[in-house]
Amino acid sequence: MSGAESFEPASYTPKPMMLTDNAQGRLRALIAEEGNHALKLRVYVTGGGCSGFQYGFDFADETSDDDTLIEFDDVAMVVDPLSYQYLVGSTVDFEESLAGARFVIKNPNATTTCGCGSSFMV
Repeated sequence: MSGAESFEPASYTPKPMMLTDNAQGRLRALIAEEGNHALKLRVYVTGGGCSGFQYGFDFADETSDDDTLIEFDDVAMVVDPLSYQYLVGSTVDFEESLAGARFVIKNPNATTTCGCGSSFMV
């Protein structure tokens, strides 16, 4: 390498939440079914469930100014500020089993989760 060459370090901005390839694929399929490429997966937390809080999923084609938008190539997740504090560091996956097909969250902040995996405690 001569002195005239230089390398720019690659920048990497960590994402506050991850969306697995499997979840991204399912989200793409759902967006195609709806025919609206502006749709994003809204992930949120509400009170309730057998462990205190429960996860929820919905579609959003609009976001609020205080929402966190997390993009993955051609799909995205949206999280409201109240839910964000409970979900930061989590991974959203999509699984299919005999019990059905669903989005699931692997949350490192949860101290307790229920058997169905849809509610948690921090």
